[in-house]
Amino acid sequence: MAKDSELWDVICDGPFVPTKKVGDPAVTVPNTRKEFNDADRKSIEKNFRAKKILVCGIGPDEYNMISACQSAKEIWEALQTAHERTTQVKQSKIDMLTTEYELFRMKDDESIQDMHTRFTSIINELHSLGEIIPRNKFVRNILSVLPSSWENKVNAITEAKDLQKLTMDELVGNLKTYEMKKKDNERREP
Repeated sequence: MAKDSELWDVICDGPFVPTKKVGDPAVTVPNTRKEFNDADRKSIEKNFRAKKILVCGIGPDEYNMISACQSAKEIWEALQTAHERTTQVKQSKIDMLTTEYELFRMKDDESIQDMHTRFTSIINELHSLGEIIPRNKFVRNILSVLPSSWENKVNAITEAKDLQKLTMDELVGNLKTYEMKKKDNERREP
């Protein structure tokens, strides 16, 4: 536990740099690598471990953004700025995702599973930014984005189910079953 705390200190405060005083008046300068003792090396190693932990937790796009950073602190600050630190960036992402949610439509050649995956991705990103959409709105939104060829199924679900209690999994399962039957019927008819 103490090591975790030390690594977090390196991320928040920056890496340890061994120094010495030279000249008159005395000026503090960094030691050369040859002047490092074992304690210095152990302290410097913490920055490398902290960097490794941060890098292992990010994707390729984020890696490109932080690849030039020299310390764990620089990496952390770059990630914070990109993801949530500035309220302007965060609010812009929320606005963009909210618009994407509101304009969401099922594509003509898209399967229910693919549409659900895209929809869930938007919802999850909004959730990670602190924007919570009530679950019962998910179901209504999915029903409203289906193409007009699904109108009969949408009406059947709306009339037969309590949309306040219908879960997203139940809805998607129901729609997948209908999609399979629909494709089977299309295959049978010339």
